[in-house]
Amino acid sequence: MPTLTANGLSLAVESQGDPSAPAMLLVMGLGMPLVFWPDALVEGLVAAGFRVVRFDNRDCGASQRVADGPRLAIPVAMARAMMGMPVDAPYTLADMALDAAGVLDALGIARAHVVGASLGGMIAQVLAARHPARVASLASVMSGSGNPYTAVARPRALSAILHKPADPGSVESVTGHLVQVMGAIGSTRFPPDPAALRAHCERTARRGYDSRGVARQILAMLASGDRREEIRGITAPTLVIHGDDDPLIPRSAGREVARLVPGARLLEIEGMAHDLPLPLLPGIVEALAAHARAADASAGRRAGP
Repeated sequence: MPTLTANGLSLAVESQGDPSAPAMLLVMGLGMPLVFWPDALVEGLVAAGFRVVRFDNRDCGASQRVADGPRLAIPVAMARAMMGMPVDAPYTLADMALDAAGVLDALGIARAHVVGASLGGMIAQVLAARHPARVASLASVMSGSGNPYTAVARPRALSAILHKPADPGSVESVTGHLVQVMGAIGSTRFPPDPAALRAHCERTARRGYDSRGVARQILAMLASGDRREEIRGITAPTLVIHGDDDPLIPRSAGREVARLVPGARLLEIEGMAHDLPLPLLPGIVEALAAHARAADASAGRRAGP
C-alpha cells in the first residue's frame, strides 16, 4: 500500500479520482484506518468530480506508531480534562493536523476541501484554524469542540469505545470487537446488513486496528482541551453534519460547533447516530459536494477577473 513521509512520519495514503480535480481530504476518527470510510461515500465523491485523498492517521492502519511519551491512564486523563487540568500525551490534535497538512504537501496539493469525522472532525477543525491557507472548505461530521459539557456520551457508547478486544493480535477478535462497538454507537433507525457490517469491520481489522494507538489518540484529544476559542477563528466555509441520535458525541456538540464557526451551516440528520449509514450516504455525498462547489465558486468570485 502506498506510504509517504508527512510531518516526519510514515503515513499510508490512498488517492482516487482525477489528480487534476479539486482535492477533498478525508480524515477518519478514533483508531480507524482509511478503509473505514464507506466505499459508497468515496466513490460518490469521485463521481461528483473530486480527487479524494484518504490516509491512515498516526497510530492506526498501516501508518507509523508513536510509542514514546506519557502513558496516563485514560480514566485519570478524562477526569483531569473534565476539571480543566492539563493532560500529558505523546502528541496533540495540533500534531495530527500537521500530519494532514504533510499529506497534502507530499502529494503537491496546496489547498483541499477537508472532511473530518468524529476525532477526524476535530483534527480538521484544528487544521482549518491553524493553517487556513490549506483549507478550501471544512466539513465537520459528528464532532465537537472539546467542551466536555456539550459532549457527554451515553454510558453504553463510551464503554464500547474504551473497551479493548479480548485478543488485540487476532483479526477475528478485533473484528468482533468492532462489530460490538458499531452496535453501541451505530444508527438503530438504519441498521446495517450484519454480513456487510462484519465484512467492513474485518477489512478494518486487517488494515490495522491498534488499541494502544486508540489510547494515545484519546490522550491527544484530551490534552488538546477546550478548543472553542480556536474554533471561533475558523475562516473556511464550514458545514457541520450531525445526527440527532448520536450516543457518543451528542448533537449538542455539533450545534455548538455550528454556532462557534462564523457563517457555518448545520445539517442535522434525523435518525443518524455515530456512523455513516448506507441509506443516508447519497444525501451526505450531495451535501459535501455542494458545499465544496459553493466554496470554490465563492473563492473564484473573490479572486475576480
